[in-house]
Amino acid sequence: MNMAISIIEVNTPLLEKEFLEVNASLNKSNPNYIRPLDNEVNQVFDRSHNKLFQQGDAKRWIAQNEKGICVGRIAAFYYESYKNKGTEFPVGCVGFFDCINEQAAANLLFSTAQAWLSENGMQAMDGPINFGDRDKWWGLMVKGFETEPMYGMSFNPSYYEALITNYGFQNYYNQYYYQKDLREPLPPRFEERYNKFKTKPDYSALHLDKNNLEKFANDFVHIYNSAWAQHGEEKAITLEQILKLFKTLKAVMDERAIWFAYYKQEPIAMFINIPDVNQYFKYFNGKLGLFQKLHLLWMKFRGTNNKLTGLAFGVVPKYQALGIDSYLINCCYIMLDKIKLYSGYEMGWAADWNPKMVNIYKSLDAHPSRQMVTFRHIFNPSVHPFERHPPMDYSAK
Repeated sequence: MNMAISIIEVNTPLLEKEFLEVNASLNKSNPNYIRPLDNEVNQVFDRSHNKLFQQGDAKRWIAQNEKGICVGRIAAFYYESYKNKGTEFPVGCVGFFDCINEQAAANLLFSTAQAWLSENGMQAMDGPINFGDRDKWWGLMVKGFETEPMYGMSFNPSYYEALITNYGFQNYYNQYYYQKDLREPLPPRFEERYNKFKTKPDYSALHLDKNNLEKFANDFVHIYNSAWAQHGEEKAITLEQILKLFKTLKAVMDERAIWFAYYKQEPIAMFINIPDVNQYFKYFNGKLGLFQKLHLLWMKFRGTNNKLTGLAFGVVPKYQALGIDSYLINCCYIMLDKIKLYSGYEMGWAADWNPKMVNIYKSLDAHPSRQMVTFRHIFNPSVHPFERHPPMDYSAK
């Protein structure tokens, strides 16, 4: 089908609304689609809210056909701290990509983003990803369309993969999700390691206490900045960021699903899980006003949500080979088995460049549930040949 496509920069409230609506329009035929909250998408591009604007920039565009109907969208962005180990040249990003199943329309969106990124000194672009942390809207779904997405998970029609690869993007790394039926026991080795650490007085584990959020936020920051230093992104997280996150999640978090391990009072590991709030948000059509918040509290009171999702998991490097991960996971499992509120558990993604994390998921007797892909497009392959993301260097401490 040949049609005249116009690319329009999003720079008015009306165009911002169009940018939101095209995602819902192009996914409406899939009964498993859950619309992201409008305000959360808008906040990504709010200079007063997203601190990444202090080290970069972002632009958004929509594509309209000759009848003025929105047939696609894309965002492009760059920021100094976006780095991947082994990449020695500036890489920008694209995200929030949606498009009808027409290669010409997709190519126009991608080339618009590429041209803007080139103007700003970028030599490649990764995507589709988020202008923010990796726990939201990161990667393109290529497997897992049959079930509802977790909160923050990318969700898209299956034909997007062809649109992206036909433009010239290549698979930079795979992202794997795993799920576990919480009504089934953990493998025996988890209890064995739990019993081993339970007899050691210097080791302990606690679940979060909502009345002491600052203490646990501090513990989160310590573990995160120690454990994720290996990822090569030179990115530290702050207490302010985590306190804000904890306060945002306070209304929906379950203290009994958020655990920390300690050695002589030093935080050394964390296992952070929350109820899958998409099980609430799927009724809200992207809105979260007073009515929706009251509805959410009512559903929470009634215990209608039996799905748990993994938010973060990390062990301080010098404790990673001791089995503390199994000890902590088993502490959480004992509590969840006692309350018997949750039956399904889906873990946050682990990349193929992080085989240790993939193996931890497999060790739970968990089953693959989804696959995302983060793609890379090199603007001039003769200068920078494409290489996949290198494996994590576990020797970095």
